[in-house]
Amino acid sequence: MTPAPFERVGRPAPPGAPPGTCWEPVIIPARIETITEQVMVSPAEAGTDGSAGKPAVFATETRQVITRPREETYFQTPCPEELTPEYISSLQRALAARGLYVGDITGRLDVDTRAAVRAYQQSLDIQSDTLSLQAARSLGLSAVALDD
Repeated sequence: MTPAPFERVGRPAPPGAPPGTCWEPVIIPARIETITEQVMVSPAEAGTDGSAGKPAVFATETRQVITRPREETYFQTPCPEELTPEYISSLQRALAARGLYVGDITGRLDVDTRAAVRAYQQSLDIQSDTLSLQAARSLGLSAVALDD
């Protein structure tokens, strides 16, 4: 099955990514905290004779603070043309051998397969159900580049 023309045009990749490589973006949303405080607008005032005068006046102030900015990172993936039914079947068998996939070996990247991929990649600190090249290599599914 050939990919549709221009299928990979416009797909995000990190700056400086080598041509012909495929990448998946991971967007970590910003963490925003809402802080609500009671602020004294005016202090209590006692009467001239020592009696209770006016009570203190408070106002509620609410503000939002970004405690972690939004981050965008990438991880390398096998390219779509590599993800043949035979490759996906091997992926399913490798995940089943590790107790992460219990479905039928279908050769399709279905919901159960993606859940198993996510579970496997957590140990690699990759929070995605898209198969990373790092995970594919560690499962013995993709070639490991050797240093010259």
